[in-house]
Amino acid sequence: MRLSGAAITAECLKERGVTRVFGYPGAAVLDIYDALYDNRPHITHYLTAHEQGAAHAADGYARATGKTGVCIATSGPGATNLVTGIAAAYMDSIPMVAITGNVGRALLGKDSFQEVDIAGVTIPVSKYNFIVKEPARVADTLRRAFAIAESGRPGPVLVDITKDAAEGLCEYAYQTPAPISHPSVDQQNLLNAARLIDGARRPLVYAGGGCITSGASLELRAFAERIDAPVCLSMMGLGAYPASDGRCTGMAGVYGSAASRAALNGCDVLIAAGARFSERVTGYAKRFAPNAKIVHLDIDPAEIGKNVATDAYVTGDLKQILNALNDTVKTADHSDWLDYIHGVKQSKPFTYKRGKTLRAEYILQRLGAIAGPQSIIVTDVGVHQILTCRYVPREEPRTLIASGGLGAMGFGLPAAAGAQAGRPGATVVCVTGDGGFRMSAPELATLAGYCLPVVVLIINDSGLGMVRRLQDELYGGRRCATDLPGAVDYVKLAESYGVEAARLTQAKDTDAALARALASRKPYVIDCVVSYD
Repeated sequence: MRLSGAAITAECLKERGVTRVFGYPGAAVLDIYDALYDNRPHITHYLTAHEQGAAHAADGYARATGKTGVCIATSGPGATNLVTGIAAAYMDSIPMVAITGNVGRALLGKDSFQEVDIAGVTIPVSKYNFIVKEPARVADTLRRAFAIAESGRPGPVLVDITKDAAEGLCEYAYQTPAPISHPSVDQQNLLNAARLIDGARRPLVYAGGGCITSGASLELRAFAERIDAPVCLSMMGLGAYPASDGRCTGMAGVYGSAASRAALNGCDVLIAAGARFSERVTGYAKRFAPNAKIVHLDIDPAEIGKNVATDAYVTGDLKQILNALNDTVKTADHSDWLDYIHGVKQSKPFTYKRGKTLRAEYILQRLGAIAGPQSIIVTDVGVHQILTCRYVPREEPRTLIASGGLGAMGFGLPAAAGAQAGRPGATVVCVTGDGGFRMSAPELATLAGYCLPVVVLIINDSGLGMVRRLQDELYGGRRCATDLPGAVDYVKLAESYGVEAARLTQAKDTDAALARALASRKPYVIDCVVSYD
């Protein structure tokens, strides 16, 4: 079958089972958009307000569904606007294929109109990238792009297609995607890890996002029960282990719980499962888990020993590793250790001053109770993100979506749109600060235009709360550019996009406001006016 490169692009998306794409058209990708027009029964395209929104939406879609997200942008500024979203996916190991158009092959390197070497730009923030200059290379390149994005440690792959490659004709034949394979687990490394784990008196499991990516939540729970250990979680790992389970100590690290801190300081063997030892977890790496032998389980060999020295390691797919360990390690009893950690957990929970003043902590506590454990909570970046991780417990994987590694403000709203598009029957709530919301507010048009029933909670403290806190603590309260200018009425702004909105100012009205918004099953904004504290 003889097709254009653009038509082959659409056919390759269908080969991979892609039904949702996010993007913004321009001249260099019009052939691809014309092919999408012919494939409307099979592929739904979501036009976002900005290309960065398209990348974040594809990211949110991937995190919520476990599938590869796809975004499309034109050449030049369209392509460069994707970069932040590509970087966010790269830092958090999210599978994504970003398709960009470029000028014709003969115009490359000549400073042509809207020409940018986007492949060169994205080298540091993508798992791999391609530039396609011939129609005959389109199919194989896209197939390789999906395979690379999904195999090993997932990540974003960029495919840049020149205008003439999209226009030109060549032969195409359907190809069934090959299954993703993983290298076998090294038995000697497994035995070395098992020996350390069996010798532990105070073991601790530190679970990261890899547990969710590999679909290893059940295996993780069986492992923790078998070795009788508490479990702490990175931000990316929240939901991998149920928060209600007595073993769970909550989030680890700088913003983590007292129980997680006590467990890390007191453990003698730490088993890190699918986590990369971010400095937000370790703090000063030399003081991290000071009494522990470190066992690292991860799919990426480059992570072993990168930030924290390890005493044993096993590389490979985490689900396979945990299954193998569950068949190898001995059943243990560490009840005294668990009783100690449970005591810390009970005596030092997260607390805040309660009163008549509306506080973000209270709003988020009530959100967790009313929205329920199966709701998908998407955060932007800032104080509200940390408070969400503390006060909205997660029981299931893929129910907390946050920009962890890059910490990209403006992530929340478009990522929530992508999550809702991927899981239309789910309750999706975006928790954002007023700073992040200002960066992404035009994506309300995406929610309204596609009837995506995302509830948006703006934690409105009239400033950049996280940065302002740093100025108060480290710079003597010398605030520069962290009090947001202008009195923006977010209710009127939302209504101008055709989105229903309300303002919340009193704690007593919280439950009713949340229940009304969640029951509407429409896009809904609540401007939660909280004081800076």
